[in-house]
Amino acid sequence: MDFVMQEHGFSTETEFGTLQVCGEEEYGFRPYQLLVSSIAVCSGGVLRKIMEKRRQTVHDIRIQADVTRSGEGADEVKKIHLHFFVDADHINESKMEKNMEWTRKNCSMVQSVKDSIDIVETFEIKKQ
Repeated sequence: MDFVMQEHGFSTETEFGTLQVCGEEEYGFRPYQLLVSSIAVCSGGVLRKIMEKRRQTVHDIRIQADVTRSGEGADEVKKIHLHFFVDADHINESKMEKNMEWTRKNCSMVQSVKDSIDIVETFEIKKQ
């Protein structure tokens, strides 16, 4: 990726268009938003693949990400709590716990930050 300085922040061209990144939200995505998005969406995508391989028909996955930042110095991200709302067939609590364990192990974004950011994953299964 090639990032070019703009009046406010930086931009890069992707196959989906221009990505504007800036520390000020009115000019683009904030870096921490992209970090959290990467972790959440990677986890969601891996979870979906695992569930499909286990023949658990996935109707919907929604992810709520709550972020805790240090509030001092560089205001780094300290913790991300990902709460998954899952609507699928052929699942129960124990199957979902196994799905989440495999998701954590196979999500490259979670594995990339596991020693510096506390990642907590919880889930709710939509009742049929």
